[in-house]
Amino acid sequence: MKIIAIGWNYPRHNAELSVSTEKPESPVIFMKPDTAVLRDGEPFYLPDFSDEVHYETEVVVRISKMGKNIARQFANRYYDAIGLGIDFTARDLQRKFKQAGDPWDLCKGFDNSAPISRFIPKQDLPEFQKLNFHLLLNGKQVQTGRTSDMFFSIDEIIEYVSRFVTLKVGDVIFTGTPEGVGPVHVGDHLQAFLENEKLLDFKVC
Repeated sequence: MKIIAIGWNYPRHNAELSVSTEKPESPVIFMKPDTAVLRDGEPFYLPDFSDEVHYETEVVVRISKMGKNIARQFANRYYDAIGLGIDFTARDLQRKFKQAGDPWDLCKGFDNSAPISRFIPKQDLPEFQKLNFHLLLNGKQVQTGRTSDMFFSIDEIIEYVSRFVTLKVGDVIFTGTPEGVGPVHVGDHLQAFLENEKLLDFKVC
């Protein structure tokens, strides 16, 4: 499976990281390896190479049909379910890489950096561009998002990505994070909800 992720897709998140809040010409794409996946409420172990790992809660789309050069009007035929994920980011490494003009792969794609929830069939959810989701950190709500705030919709993302990369069954797309990102520490408890249904529940070790 491929983990395709979208950066800078929520203007308020861009603002909190001092990035332009203007809509870019095209989605910003990065990828995580399959070794980044963390499932079934398994604990997330802080890596020893970073002193500042941040959570980023995202809506995740599961690809259900192989496709290449998918037109936007047909994109909804290529995914069958929606879930949630955390894009853990080694923020200190990211700053270092950005300053040097280097790729971000290591700060985003390290082992277990992509907890992924179970998926909900899309027919059981309201309109995909009006989904609400939020994250609790130790019982306190720290992130709240709505997919209508994304620069690029799910269908636009699929259209764009499939120009460059063939999408295969089982691939997932992380669609970007809203504002409210922050660090995690040993002992923290993360719970993520999609339309008030809890999909992620795990601890940091």
